[in-house]
Amino acid sequence: MTDTSPLQIVCPTCGTINRVPAHKLNDRPLCGKCQSALLNGRPIEATTDQSFRRFIDKSGLPVVVDFWAPWCGPCRQFAPVFSQVAAEMATRATFIKLDTQANPTAAANYQIRSIPTLMLFYGGREVARLSGALPKAQFQQWLYQQQPFLTR
Repeated sequence: MTDTSPLQIVCPTCGTINRVPAHKLNDRPLCGKCQSALLNGRPIEATTDQSFRRFIDKSGLPVVVDFWAPWCGPCRQFAPVFSQVAAEMATRATFIKLDTQANPTAAANYQIRSIPTLMLFYGGREVARLSGALPKAQFQQWLYQQQPFLTR
């Protein structure tokens, strides 16, 4: 992919698919429909199984998903780490949080057996998975091991 190739970026606010040239990812692109920031550096809360699938299937960036639940202590402990890394890697991947209690179909479809479970998707397919809460350095190391998918 050349640096000027457009990527599809799903708006975290309205769900519209936007085409953004790769070399403009650092320019704080806005949604063409609602004018919200496309890459705001915050994890996106997938509120439905359908919105979750839209990000997985349509995003031109790799998608890092945190499968979690509000009653899960390790999930709540890991949340700030996930948010910090999402802010640091905002132009390299989309970070999504999926509440498995509110979205049991997605959790079942991906055979989530323990939480938190982290998954990396690229091109609509799962490319990596890891279960358990991690310290920031280990989470970053796991992501960097997925370099072919995170390099832009």
